[in-house]
Amino acid sequence: MELRQPRFQQDYIGSGHVKIAPEVYDALARGKAVVALESTIISHGMPYPQNFRTAKEVEAIVRDNGAIPATIAILDGTPYIGLNDEQLERLAVLGRKVRKTARRDIAYVVAAGGNGATTVSASMFFAAKVGIPVFVTGGIGGVHRHGEQTLDISSDLTELGKTPVAVISAGVKSILDIPRTLEYLETHGVTVATYKADEFPAFFTESSGCKVPCRLDNPEDSAKLINANLNLKLGSGILIAVPIPKEYSASGNIIESAIQKAVQEAMENNVAGNAATPFLLARVNELTGGASLTANIALVKNNALVGAKIAVALAHLRQSTNNSFARSAL
Repeated sequence: MELRQPRFQQDYIGSGHVKIAPEVYDALARGKAVVALESTIISHGMPYPQNFRTAKEVEAIVRDNGAIPATIAILDGTPYIGLNDEQLERLAVLGRKVRKTARRDIAYVVAAGGNGATTVSASMFFAAKVGIPVFVTGGIGGVHRHGEQTLDISSDLTELGKTPVAVISAGVKSILDIPRTLEYLETHGVTVATYKADEFPAFFTESSGCKVPCRLDNPEDSAKLINANLNLKLGSGILIAVPIPKEYSASGNIIESAIQKAVQEAMENNVAGNAATPFLLARVNELTGGASLTANIALVKNNALVGAKIAVALAHLRQSTNNSFARSAL
C-alpha cells in the first residue's frame, strides 16, 4: 500500500524544517501508537551518563509495550520528532549547555541555529503539530508557590488549555502550589484525571489531598476519554495523573521536608523564573542524598509504561472506529 504524504512534511518553523524520524513517520502514517517524550529531562534532569542511560531505558519501555517513542528536541536550529542514539547522547553530554526550551523559546532557538531541550509546553506543541496525541513526562509545571504575588505560572498550563494532547505525568511537581494549579487548569477548560487513584498525586508522593472530577482505571477508559476530546475538537489538552509507584513513595515525607527547605532557600537567594525549578530539584536531590532523583526516574519509567499502554489502546480504538465508518459507507 502506498503511504499518503502527510501534510506535516511541508511544515516549517522559522528557518528550518520539522524533521520526523522514519519509524515515527511510518507509525503516524499507519495510525500506529506513538508516544512523544520531552528532552529537558535529558539535558537538565540528571548528570551524564545517567541521563543518557535513563533516556534509552524510557524509550525501551515504550517500545516493549507496543508503541514507538518520539523524543523531541531542537538540534542546530532544526526541530526533530524522534531522535537516534547519537542525538540522544549528544543532548546528554551537552547537558545544561542545551537551552531549556518552552513554547516562547522555539522561534529564537530555531532562528539562532541553536540546540533546545524541549519542556512540556514545547514538546506538546510539536507533538500536536505532527499528530501525536499522547505525551509522557515526569511532572508538569504549575503555579509557583506565592504565585498570587509573583504571577509565576508555567507555560505548561496554558499549553494544556490550547493544545489537544494528553499528558501522562505524576501530577504537578510538589515544589509548586498544587491546589492553585488545579484551579488554573479548570479555568482553562483542561480535563484532569487520575489513573487508578481517587486523589491527585503530588509527584514524589501518591496523594496531594486534592480531589479531581475524573478517575480512569485502565488504558481503554483513558483512550476513550482522549478519543472523545479529539472527536469533539475541544482544542484543549488532557492531564492524566499517575501516582508514583508505592515502593518509591515511602520517602515522600523526607522529600517534602527537603522541598520546604529548598523553597525557603530559593526565596532567600531570589531564585525565580526559569531558574527556580532546576534550582529546587537539584537542591532537593542534595538534601535527600539522591533519593528524590531515584524516585524521579522511577516515576518517569512508570509513566512511560502507562502512557505506552494508553497510546496502544487509543490507536486500536481509532482504527476500529475508522473501520466501522468505512464498512457503514459500503
